[in-house]
Amino acid sequence: MTSEAKRAKIDDDTPLLNFLRWCNGVGLGLSSKVRVSKEGTVAEYGMLAQDDIEVGEVLFTIPRAVLLHQGTTSVSALLEKERVSLESSSGWVPLLLALLYEYTTPQSKWKPYLSLWTDFKMLDHPMFWSKAERDRLLMGTGIPEAVDKDLANIQREYRDVVLPFMAKHPDIWNPLTHTLELYMQLVAFVMAYSFQEPQEELEEDDEEEEEDEKAPNPPMMVPMADMLNHVSKHNANLEFTPDTLKMVCVCPIKKGEEVFNTYGQMANWQLLHMYGFTQPYRNNADDTVDIPVANLHKAAAKDGDQQLLKEMWEVLQEKGAFVFGKNGCLTDMELHNTLKMLCMSREEFVEFKDNDGWEDDEDEEEISQAFSNEGLPGLTSKWKQYIHEAARLTVEGYHNIDRDRVLMEERALLEGLSSRQRNALHVRYGQKTILEKVMELTKT
Repeated sequence: MTSEAKRAKIDDDTPLLNFLRWCNGVGLGLSSKVRVSKEGTVAEYGMLAQDDIEVGEVLFTIPRAVLLHQGTTSVSALLEKERVSLESSSGWVPLLLALLYEYTTPQSKWKPYLSLWTDFKMLDHPMFWSKAERDRLLMGTGIPEAVDKDLANIQREYRDVVLPFMAKHPDIWNPLTHTLELYMQLVAFVMAYSFQEPQEELEEDDEEEEEDEKAPNPPMMVPMADMLNHVSKHNANLEFTPDTLKMVCVCPIKKGEEVFNTYGQMANWQLLHMYGFTQPYRNNADDTVDIPVANLHKAAAKDGDQQLLKEMWEVLQEKGAFVFGKNGCLTDMELHNTLKMLCMSREEFVEFKDNDGWEDDEDEEEISQAFSNEGLPGLTSKWKQYIHEAARLTVEGYHNIDRDRVLMEERALLEGLSSRQRNALHVRYGQKTILEKVMELTKT
């Protein structure tokens, strides 16, 4: 199998047949060279080629009127009128209110589409796992912390924004029907199935600050496009035009092969967090691991002037993590600048502060190469020492490293795991493999 199932839908095909009839009725054009199927796909549903498909061929087209978002819902006028009161940190409240309404309205235009998901509990995002299970299976991966933050934000958003809005419009929304539980399920639905239209390119003479201020386009539900599963080496891509959206073949697809879309360059921890599935760690070319900045701080604190280190850290004000992929550090400039400062003498540090930083004379390409897998062994001894120790400290944050290796190597044991255990293993083992490579390349 190329990846775990993206979705878990119902077992019979009646909803699918109704959905396909609906697609035909609303002008969603499906090529005769593809079909939606349960057989031969990596998920409950996926798309298969019925004939050889060449690069550039359109697999299906979706009229914009078929897209489901706050601008196309039956309650769009009200959502637009109340737009200011629906503002939130996520920016998703209008879409979620639209989904709450359309999902529970029998006469909804999108009923044949939304009926594909008769029970959102089948979505298996870590946000639906117990906290104990998340902490046990995903410790060290960064996912438990991300989920805790998500859950707190969802609950606050529902309490402070959604409930007051529903109270103002009891003829449309009812807290007894549109519960926090359903709201959370729809958040997962949007996370797993929505699409975001790429930002339009600004004119060349536009001010740079205008680009910074431009808000991202809100997510929207795209029937049929969300039937495709994801792999990093995909063979189809969704294109946006003024009137329609088109799924276009970007690599030759042989008859009988599955059609795959991509959600972008997604590490396994991101796929599991956002979509509820993973790719086997060897197959995900975009897998990454975070080395917390705090671990680099701990590594540097093992020697040197502690007071100087404290002053340096106050200047750096670094938070978060340095990201490493399969081919090296992806946040190379940030790591370079941090290491450069940590290895300064007091005199150099004083001069640095007096000059308000260093001159921007570093070659970004050279830095990128220096922090690639090929370049890491050539770093200075001190830099390698710090990176190595920070990676080692990160590895210590995981449970049962040796046990994970046995599970990956013993096919019978791997197949005996539950889907949650297997997904968590792909995340953990993929991350630890990258860390072990970093440690190997930075031995001193």
